[in-house]
Amino acid sequence: MMGARTMDDAARRKELAAFLRARRAELKPGDVGLPDGVNRRRTPGLRREEVAQLSGVGLTWYTWLEQGRAIPASRQVIDALATALRLGDEHRRHLFVLASLSLPPAPGDDKPVLAAVQRMLDAVKPNPAYIIDHRFDVLAWNAAQSALWLDFAEIPEDERNLVLLLFRDPGVRRLLLDWDETARMIVAQFRAAAGQYPGDPRFAQVVDRLSRDSTDFLGWWESYPVAEFSMAVNRLAHPRAGALELDLSHLRLVEHPQLTMVLQTPVHDADARALSDLLAAVT
Repeated sequence: MMGARTMDDAARRKELAAFLRARRAELKPGDVGLPDGVNRRRTPGLRREEVAQLSGVGLTWYTWLEQGRAIPASRQVIDALATALRLGDEHRRHLFVLASLSLPPAPGDDKPVLAAVQRMLDAVKPNPAYIIDHRFDVLAWNAAQSALWLDFAEIPEDERNLVLLLFRDPGVRRLLLDWDETARMIVAQFRAAAGQYPGDPRFAQVVDRLSRDSTDFLGWWESYPVAEFSMAVNRLAHPRAGALELDLSHLRLVEHPQLTMVLQTPVHDADARALSDLLAAVT
């Protein structure tokens, strides 16, 4: 296992070095406010010493980074390099991934994104579906999801978090026949997500609340479980629709990697009919 990890790290450092060289070659001195001096340059792009100067790092350190050497790189330094190289949002996030650092928050207004996402959610009815962000906050949902779980619109925005609802809402707890297994898995997924965004206060806020409210959560959280999203079957006992089995899928939005659609689809024909009847009864 150690050999495989070493090879993975070496490949990542090689990719990071190639990425930095490519971005450096694309820039002209005039792009960053330096004298052009075109006639004195044997190769296009900025020199290493110019990138080091612009980002405030040592030339030797930056040279080693471009050579793929195993040297530490802090978030602040990588961010300074991204600024010096005039990286756009996609290139900046890619640089953080190659440097094995947590991703910077996605910039911009989410409203146009969520408007398109809402149309997608509405199109998958009668299958329940909702959107969560990297903090597990519920951002959008369709009518089928409201009929199946609860009306998210009636929940204060600060409480509209998948982990909070799982532990604090008695209706959601009664709905899930395998609540213990589901809750353990969600805690492990939330713990893995928190590790990718160590400076995000929302994670600490959710953990603080649940640590006070739930001994189950506190015990599981302190055992430090870690898990990624995986397909599962949700077994539900719905007060109107009765027993349901739904496949649970997580679909990551490529254009917005911090957003995930949680889609629930019927396992059996009877589940499909029950979902359709449930949605018809409430709309």
